[in-house]
Amino acid sequence: MSLATTLRELQVPGTPLVVPNAWDAASAKLIEAAGFAAVATSSNATAAVLGYDDGEQAPVDDVLAGAARIARSVSVPVTVDFERGYRLAPAELAERFLATGAVGLNLEDSDPATGAMVDAGEQADFLAAVRAAAGDALVINARIDTFLRKAGTPEEQLRSALDRGTKYLAAGADCVYPIGVGDLDVIATLTTQLDGPVNVAYGQGAHTIADYAGRGVARVSFGPMFQRHLYGVFAASVLPALQADRNPFTG
Repeated sequence: MSLATTLRELQVPGTPLVVPNAWDAASAKLIEAAGFAAVATSSNATAAVLGYDDGEQAPVDDVLAGAARIARSVSVPVTVDFERGYRLAPAELAERFLATGAVGLNLEDSDPATGAMVDAGEQADFLAAVRAAAGDALVINARIDTFLRKAGTPEEQLRSALDRGTKYLAAGADCVYPIGVGDLDVIATLTTQLDGPVNVAYGQGAHTIADYAGRGVARVSFGPMFQRHLYGVFAASVLPALQADRNPFTG
């Protein structure tokens, strides 16, 4: 069984794949050692490691090299937050991405530079072209940004998310990711009305994995939250302790 097939089959509605987000090979190894079945990346977190802001500011060569380091450091499937594809044409995107050894990728439907939503039909065509170029070797997680970008009223955001999700799944996406949705009733509507796996973000922990499982979610991810939490402890506790000549390792 290929790693892509493994990742695809792990996305089960009601029994969600919990996929922590790494930012380098070391953090990926820790995730695998803890027993998680797959590793994700966060574009925000990996960009920070490279010294850039999020939003496709990091050079694509560096992003792909980082993905390759993570993929070869673990034996479980790796899925990469690849923003909107870094302006690569679908065939080049598929070829270069597959060369990293990662088997999944997020592709978002808003412009990273402006935040403007991309036309749903245009995004569906893009996803279909990536699918045609990659075949079954890539697990495509189609991010839906209507909630994140607050595109319209809450009701309009839901209608748009359902329309976009339907189009993206028909175009060949394996999973859809309505990032920014937090209301459990809205999540249940999405999982019920969309004919495919739904990924949600864990956020700040307002809900449990069991809450998401009960609403039919197939995948739960964390974005840059782990990196931010650990770096926050380093900045707020470890470094001030050292400056005050206290033992920085005693908490």
